[in-house]
Amino acid sequence: MDRKVIATAAILGIIAIALGAFGAHGLKKLISPESIIVFETGVKYQIYHALFLLFVGSTNLITDKAKKTILTLTVTGVAFFSVSIYFLACNTLFSFDFKKIGFITPIGGLLLISAWLVLFLHIIKRKG
Repeated sequence: MDRKVIATAAILGIIAIALGAFGAHGLKKLISPESIIVFETGVKYQIYHALFLLFVGSTNLITDKAKKTILTLTVTGVAFFSVSIYFLACNTLFSFDFKKIGFITPIGGLLLISAWLVLFLHIIKRKG
């Protein structure tokens, strides 16, 4: 399980760095400065959660079952939160109005909070 969690963290990190560079350079002339800031928010949360998964995959403080739950919540949360933010920030570049699916952004946020809550609960329940 640790290898899977750390590999997923690496993939999320790679994608976040690439999107951050794209946002800083490739999108600069295509979307507004306000939209760049929104895009960067998605990148920040994605990289934060890549680092979070690095910790989760590297610790012996929680069970493999908890790690699997945290991995699922985090990946789904990043997909809902960060990816929806990327599309919302670039909404003017597409014919589809991504504001129609903007409701998934807070759901993603709740999933990310839930992942941290699972970590917290397993740490405090741990004996020793």
